Amino acid sequence: MKTIIKKYLVAVTFLLSLISYATEKNISSTIEGRKVKVEFTAVKKGQVLSIKNANSIVMYSDIIEMAGNYARTFDLTGLENGKYTTELEKDFETIIKPFLIKNRLVTFLPEENKTIFKPVIRTQDNLLLISKISLEDQPVKIKLYYKGDVIYTETSKDTKVLNRALRLLKNKKGNYTVAISADNKKYSKNFKI
Repeated sequence: MKTIIKKYLVAVTFLLSLISYATEKNISSTIEGRKVKVEFTAVKKGQVLSIKNANSIVMYSDIIEMAGNYARTFDLTGLENGKYTTELEKDFETIIKPFLIKNRLVTFLPEENKTIFKPVIRTQDNLLLISKISLEDQPVKIKLYYKGDVIYTETSKDTKVLNRALRLLKNKKGNYTVAISADNKKYSKNFKI
């Protein structure tokens, strides 16, 4: 049991050091008030850039083709007035940059930029390990399914760092699904023991 706790603490320490040593420079700028240039450094092939409206409906999506720096200019004159976001989906985080369109002019809202950390879900033998970092004290909902039936549910409130180790019964072999709702997003992982 001590070994599992040590491994769990190493994973959390890794995530925290990732946060503190991040040197990414992400830039978004307005060109002529109507076009927007979005730039990200240190992107990896396969990551996804999206533009979403206020209802989280995807207006544009692009899969990053090459690792390195990413820059793209968007003509947003066809979009209606309202609030939108650019979202870069990375391995363990999502970087969100809101902007406002009013009378065909684009204004970025840098004070509302945020990073959402995705949960880390691992299995080891009959243990399910879940870690989630939240910079905002948002509730985290966990549901565990065995063969389609809910066998565990939890809502954790006001937790910046969530760590859970769930021991699954060795005689209950089969397909499991863990579903996590946090930061207005849903994550799930299927696994088998």
